[in-house]
Amino acid sequence: MSAQALPEEWLAAAQVSKAWPFEEARKLIDRLEKRGGEKREILFETGYGPSGLPHIGTFGEVARTTMVRHAFRILTKDSVPTRLLCFSDDMDGLRKVPENVPNREMMEAHLGKPLTEVPDPFSNEYDSFGRANNARLRAFLDKFGFDYEFASATDYYKSGRFDETLLKMLSVYEKVRAIILPTLGEERRATYSPFLPICPRTGIVLQVPTIARDPEAGTITYLDPQTKEEVTVGVTGGQVKCQWKADWALRWTALGVDYEMAGKDLIDSVRLSSQICRALGGNPPEGFNYELFLDENGEKISKSRGNGLTIDEWLAYASPESLALYMFQKPRSAKRLYFDVIPRAVDEYFSHLAAYEAQAPEQKIVNPVWHIHSGQPPEVEMPVSFAMLLNLVSASNSEDARVLWGFISRYAPGASAESHPALNELVGYAIRYYNDFVKPTKSFRAPTDTEKAALADLDQRLSALPDNASGEEIQNEVYAVGKAHDFGNLRDWFQALYQVLLGQDQGPRFGSFVALYGIGETRALIAKALEGKLAA
Repeated sequence: MSAQALPEEWLAAAQVSKAWPFEEARKLIDRLEKRGGEKREILFETGYGPSGLPHIGTFGEVARTTMVRHAFRILTKDSVPTRLLCFSDDMDGLRKVPENVPNREMMEAHLGKPLTEVPDPFSNEYDSFGRANNARLRAFLDKFGFDYEFASATDYYKSGRFDETLLKMLSVYEKVRAIILPTLGEERRATYSPFLPICPRTGIVLQVPTIARDPEAGTITYLDPQTKEEVTVGVTGGQVKCQWKADWALRWTALGVDYEMAGKDLIDSVRLSSQICRALGGNPPEGFNYELFLDENGEKISKSRGNGLTIDEWLAYASPESLALYMFQKPRSAKRLYFDVIPRAVDEYFSHLAAYEAQAPEQKIVNPVWHIHSGQPPEVEMPVSFAMLLNLVSASNSEDARVLWGFISRYAPGASAESHPALNELVGYAIRYYNDFVKPTKSFRAPTDTEKAALADLDQRLSALPDNASGEEIQNEVYAVGKAHDFGNLRDWFQALYQVLLGQDQGPRFGSFVALYGIGETRALIAKALEGKLAA
């Protein structure tokens, strides 16, 4: 839903909505008002360091910023132009070779050079490692349909886009040092310079002290660390790049960035870069600090280490929309970002989508799908959850989508791969996810004597139900069995069903699973368990 087409009752609800994108958007409206109502465009920026393969945290920053941008457009009724700039710091020097790339020895020979001067280790398709990683990120952003402009630090430095602000940086050199030096150790303080010259001799990004500077000429002088000769270079035209806190401030000032969010680990960096931005005569952007993503061991995700998930890995098992939901939820809370979060994210996405149509405007604009789809969530019927599909693959012992559709169409008459393309896509995801993550960990156990009696009772009760019994009717019988056989906690009974019949500790609502899988098929599964065939 476009901002211009938003009904008044929706706009009224948006004005007071506590959904975090609206809270962020209101900060930008305050920023506009402080400028005296000047209606120039609002520039949103996201930063990306292409020193490793793009990871989901990078995507999350673009997705979240897009949500804030849409909320701002709604609150201002599209009266203020907006742009989103995805900026790649591809002129940064290669500090270490990532662990998850080929041809690592070749890359070792180019340590210290700008990422756009390091050869592409993957193929000859791109002229550098930086360009190759930029292309991977852009391909995904394009696939998801983000409205953005891509910017390369290499292009901006070399083209002169930053020249005016670089000269300003040179003129306030001591102010910048005064901001940064108190944060450094004694040894580093002695050598710090906001400028990193690109060595004309080796092409390496040098971290060396500036021994002289000439603001009028626009040059700095340093000692070549190997030859010990004095070298004078200009600070414009791509002959230097800035240390990254100064570099951040440089971008904010030169481009007039109004909004940029950052990870919680960068709170101090945001503060320092904001001070440098003010020293340059700029106005630091609005933004907020989101919590970091953690891997399966609770450790921070690192591009160079390659822990956690890549964009491609998530998309092998679930849709981009489910990933966007994961980004929307609780951005200020640390969350594990590993394969086991995917099924729940998928089912929560479709749950929110199913609830959307019946909701009032004030509920719709806090529904995650409204933010994920920029106000225009699609209408999708999803009669079977992802968790159910995973268990269907397991119980049916089939990885043939046609066989699975036989179960689905019986459970949801009229449903087919052609009429329900989103569900058909989910079937493919479920098969892949089951094979890679569920099947290797499945472990059936034999039932205890109490559980054997309960399973036999359940078998008898199921035999008395019609084949088209609803999931609720079946669930009632499952509950009745648990109570009749003195399970002190019914959770123990359901866990027994999952462990004995499905080989896992948890599963979907059991009655609904039986309705999907079939009463006859479930009774056959119970028979195998009672005969000891599943555990064997």
